[in-house]
Formats: sequence, C-alpha cells, structure tokens
Amino acid sequence: MRLAEGIVIDLEETFGVLKFSGQRRERFVQDEDGNRTDDVRERTYDLKSMKQGMMIQVSIPAEAGVKDFKYNQIVTLVDPVIDTVANANFNRVETSWYMKAKDLVIATAPVKPQEKPNTNDKK
Repeated sequence: MRLAEGIVIDLEETFGVLKFSGQRRERFVQDEDGNRTDDVRERTYDLKSMKQGMMIQVSIPAEAGVKDFKYNQIVTLVDPVIDTVANANFNRVETSWYMKAKDLVIATAPVKPQEKPNTNDKK
C-alpha cells in the first residue's frame, strides 16, 4: 500500500526549527543484475527537530548534491513529503514511514531560538 501523493506537511507546525546533525547513509543505484553500482541514488540526513524533541531522518535525491553543513546549522526542507510502505507478513501488516524532500537548504528566515518540544498539549 502506498499513499498516492504522500502526506504533505506543514514544516513549522510539525517540526519547528530543524538543525543539521549529519549524513546517515547513501543509497546506490543497482544495475540490471541487482548489483550495486558506484552511482548514488539518494542520501539520508539526520536533523534535530526542536518541536518533536528528537532526531528525524530525511532522504533527498543525489541530484541535490552532498549537504555538508555545520553541525547544528539551522536548515529547511524543500517540498517534504511523508509516505509509507506496507508489507503483509502472514497474519499482520508492517508499515514503514519515511520522509523525502527535493532538497535540504540553509534556512533564511529568522527562527524562534527558545522553541521547546510540545509535551504539555492539553486538549
């Protein structure tokens, strides 16, 4: 199962300030025999989400280039989308969530430096 267009998110509402932590991994293109080539397909980066109070991961296409920002550099995502992949295993279904974006860039707008995770949400 896949969502047709993924889940489009409001960056500020969902993640708040995002700080660059580092590159997690690279995924490589496979040839017609299923062997890994040296061509990078996408790169996954760790970002600190001030609103979530935890690390998030985002994958961007290799065409966006290598992101070698300073640690804790405030960044933003270009056209982020959250999507799922579900696999049926015997009598249950396992769902994996992932986030992709077209690019990861240095934030240009001012941000709130005192932003803290929302842990006391009263409804």
